[in-house]
Amino acid sequence: MEPVYDRYQSPLSERYASREMQYIFSPEKKFKTWRRLWIALAESEMELGLNITQEQVDELKAHADDINYEVAKEREKVVRHDVMSHVYAYGVQCPKAKGIIHLGATSCYVGDNTDLILMTEALKLVRKKLVNVLAELAKFADEYKAQPTLAFTHFQPAQPTTVGKRATLWMMDLKLDLDDLDYLIGSMRLLGSKGTTGTQASFLELFNGDHEKVKRLDAMIAEKMGYPGVYPVSGQTYSRKVDTRVINVLAGIAASAHKFSNDIRLLQHLKEIEEPFEKTQIGSSAMAYKRNPMRSERIASLADYVMADAANPAIVSSTQWFERTLDDSANKRLSVPEAFLAVDGILDLYLNVVDGLVVYDKVIEKHLMAELPFMATENIMMDAVKRGGDRQVLHEKIRELSMIAGDNVKRKGLDNNLLELIAAEPAFGVTPEELKANLDPAKYTGRAKEQTEEFLAEVIAPILKESSRDLGMKAKIEV
Repeated sequence: MEPVYDRYQSPLSERYASREMQYIFSPEKKFKTWRRLWIALAESEMELGLNITQEQVDELKAHADDINYEVAKEREKVVRHDVMSHVYAYGVQCPKAKGIIHLGATSCYVGDNTDLILMTEALKLVRKKLVNVLAELAKFADEYKAQPTLAFTHFQPAQPTTVGKRATLWMMDLKLDLDDLDYLIGSMRLLGSKGTTGTQASFLELFNGDHEKVKRLDAMIAEKMGYPGVYPVSGQTYSRKVDTRVINVLAGIAASAHKFSNDIRLLQHLKEIEEPFEKTQIGSSAMAYKRNPMRSERIASLADYVMADAANPAIVSSTQWFERTLDDSANKRLSVPEAFLAVDGILDLYLNVVDGLVVYDKVIEKHLMAELPFMATENIMMDAVKRGGDRQVLHEKIRELSMIAGDNVKRKGLDNNLLELIAAEPAFGVTPEELKANLDPAKYTGRAKEQTEEFLAEVIAPILKESSRDLGMKAKIEV
């Protein structure tokens, strides 16, 4: 297909989202789902005793996938109604069945049920990609579970942690998102066949007042479409709160990815960890030496969009009038697919970044050792107290010496000489060699290694085992 340069093209489809996610929200997927729903409706109505023949149902099934788009397009120019134009086009292909297509239904029967089906399938693809990100992070966390690194609070040096333990923080966020995702997927239902205002009046008429058959129709359609049931009550449409719940979960995933991308960008600034950078990649058009964290920045940029997009379905659901109004239509055509396409791009980027992270252990060690003398002072003080020193006096001495050492580092640009200052202070009664023995970084990482091992074994391993058939994905990044 030749590239199109004279009209708007969505970056979500051109640059960010996968073909798999794009197909879920494609016209072809939508219209094929409409036909599957019409077949389920007709077949269920037949099985419940309406005057519909197996021959008619078989004719519908024979043309489930070969959609005559041009016929539908021409018809829509006349009737200005997308659903009725496709009912007409289906009838052209199925002359024996054309009189029973869409029997008793309103447009939302295909429109809303299809939206619910597409969102469910898209949520399952999001879940698949999310567990693949968890799998890659688990490998990374396990590899670096014992690698000491400087931890930060307020982006100021704090007690050390390990590189692997820090990765579990990213994983914990995604685990919470996965919990929300699994609950949401498990709660998804269809609208079913509810009629014009949700009362099923047209179906009650078709079945001559038989309430049980009308109830069974709902259940049978859901079963044929692979769903455990329908929402028990609705207006003409399913509650737009469903869209709100869906996009809120996507926004949560976006927030988690954004947090990860922030950390990676800060670490890349520190030259401790870098995202993948290809041999021919250009970081800056002006500064040839630069290696900008483009992938992480793109994660953040897309995440901003998804988090802002979450306002759309919330506003729409709050302004629906009674049994339905149409000011949801244009908005949800944009806000729902685009949230999924953006999150799809985010997770592909996340997977790509984690798969290619580069750890510079010597830089990590250098930064840690520059700060470790300050962090070792409590141990040094306790050892001196054990030898008979006065804790309050020693505390004041360390405070004074730390100020001097900090001034040397910050004002004079010198190395941290706190240990030399302590060794020269008689109150501590300790040699430089004895002080250096206190500078094993592993002494200061607490249970970081053990926490990482426990988290991977007890929390992540069961998830990956359960989802083993979905693992092994690789992400291809465009542009």
